[in-house]
Amino acid sequence: MTNKKNDLGELWEVFIQSKNGLPYKHVGSVYAHDKEFAIHNARDLYNRRNEGSSIWIVKSSQIVAVDLDTSDYIINNSDDKIYRNPTFYNIPDEIKNL
Repeated sequence: MTNKKNDLGELWEVFIQSKNGLPYKHVGSVYAHDKEFAIHNARDLYNRRNEGSSIWIVKSSQIVAVDLDTSDYIINNSDDKIYRNPTFYNIPDEIKNL
């Protein structure tokens, strides 16, 4: 991704969390010269009707994507490290959206 600066400002990516406990979703992009203006634009454009409980704004140039098929990075959840998998933990019924 490139973050070209022009008369509209820099490109910012917008992520919205619809309810507490749910994951953030990428909803689009806005142009702005600074983070305050990016937040203002994102709220006006993507949260007009209070659809979300939280907004993340990230400069496009700061996002790094890795293609796991062609890179040296491997996500491996090793079976010999059981402490990484919380299978022994019971989640209470009162906890939602987890």
